[in-house]
Amino acid sequence: MSDEEIQTMTRPEAVRTAAHEPLPASPHVAPTWLGPVLIVGIVLAALNLRPAITSLGALFEETRTGLHMSGTVAGLITSVPALCFAVFGVTAPRLSRRFGPAAVVCAGMAAVAAGLLIRPFADSAAAFLAASALSLAGIALTNVLLPVIVKRWFPDRVGTMTGLYSMALAAGTSLAAAATVPLTSALGGSWRAGLLVWAVLAAVAVLPWLPIAAASRRERAAAPAAAVREDKGPSVVRSRTAWALACYFGLQATGAYVTMGWLPQIFRDAGVSASTAGVLLAVTMVMGVPLAFVIPRLAGRMRHQGPIAVTLSLFGFAGYLGLYLAPAAGAWAWALLLGISNCAFPLVITMIGLRAKSPAGVVKLSAFAQSTGYLISIPGPLVIGALYQHSGGWDLPLALMAALLVPQLVLGVLAGRDRTIEDECGMRD
Repeated sequence: MSDEEIQTMTRPEAVRTAAHEPLPASPHVAPTWLGPVLIVGIVLAALNLRPAITSLGALFEETRTGLHMSGTVAGLITSVPALCFAVFGVTAPRLSRRFGPAAVVCAGMAAVAAGLLIRPFADSAAAFLAASALSLAGIALTNVLLPVIVKRWFPDRVGTMTGLYSMALAAGTSLAAAATVPLTSALGGSWRAGLLVWAVLAAVAVLPWLPIAAASRRERAAAPAAAVREDKGPSVVRSRTAWALACYFGLQATGAYVTMGWLPQIFRDAGVSASTAGVLLAVTMVMGVPLAFVIPRLAGRMRHQGPIAVTLSLFGFAGYLGLYLAPAAGAWAWALLLGISNCAFPLVITMIGLRAKSPAGVVKLSAFAQSTGYLISIPGPLVIGALYQHSGGWDLPLALMAALLVPQLVLGVLAGRDRTIEDECGMRD
């Protein structure tokens, strides 16, 4: 991507034309540095969207013991991320209209850094939970608004930019899962030090968003009042595509959380060693790094993304069938297949950017699909755990996960159709 292309994509004229908005009389030209800094900011923000969760997962037993958590509180903490993503994500459209998406992402990254800085010093489970919630609130806002940032400043590169930040998100997830324990050992063995180190990465992510937010504020101030008042966007609850995206998001998130939470146990119960089971989970997660870049670029070039959704679901069927029939003998193959299937996340994020015409539409669609989707995903790992405990094995849980891929496949086809929520809601350009 050349400097000239970046500058062209980040000019307000190009953005408003892509959003079908009228041009103001004297458009404010974006500074030449804005495009490159935006790309750096997007990548750094995406890197910080999961370490708060996966770093804690790596040290959860030590943290639980250190803070004397009861089993109930420990269970609550594992359910908090999806709940926070749903609750705080709903507030993103209103905050974006009031302050602009760049300013809200900047504040979100600051909240992530603050929460990660505070929670290692917590002396009680309640304080730890509150600090975690602060970080998760910032992540929730950024989750919703990164697709909006891409749509607003890179309207002609939605697939490429979504792929870039999806790849960074997957890399951050894998990095925190793999590096937290070694870093903890190198820092003296304290779980507090192991969690604190991720606050540094979050603090670095705030830096590029400070000038981006300032430039966005100056642009809003220089534009005519009519241009600053952003359309609230369509009523997404009236759109069948919005509901299809929300339910597809929820089912793919259910599969991802079940994989992250239970896959090592499935392998261990089949006779695989604990260390190898951990490596197999890492393989599943690492698969998302290259594919998270490839899939959005491919999806952005297609008019209908349903075939990709179908393909990913078929990989999931094969993975669950393999775990059912020969979990230990084909462990590496099943880990790879499920890693590919879990790449439904970058696909659905790309579709959110493609199923709305304007940034206002994208922010409402993103908030609705992600908040509703995360609410749908909350019971999944708990139900799988209950079935495992009740049945004493993995046959019934694996059958349920394979069965959930059927509606996920259908919803992916419906969400991937070439239409926008504005068209469905009867809005005119």
